[in-house]
Amino acid sequence: MRFLIVRTDIRAAADTDITAAWAGGRRLRDETIRPEPRRQVVHAEDRDAALLLARALATVGSVRSGKQRVKVLPLDDPGRCRARPDSPGS
Repeated sequence: MRFLIVRTDIRAAADTDITAAWAGGRRLRDETIRPEPRRQVVHAEDRDAALLLARALATVGSVRSGKQRVKVLPLDDPGRCRARPDSPGS
């Protein structure tokens, strides 16, 4: 399975936005509608390589200080969907 490793900027959220999202039962950040700006993108052919690259990117000062984050996303196997924790099948 192939993986995409992405280093992104973390968008700041105002306290009022956090309160409104919490009260309305909605997400504060929805990556499908408004993704975080990407800083670096790397591809890996297997999970071990993806995690190794993610660990290396996590050593960047901006990630360590909480201004950026590293995400590991699977690219292959679209038929496999993750079960939600509250679904009956999990």
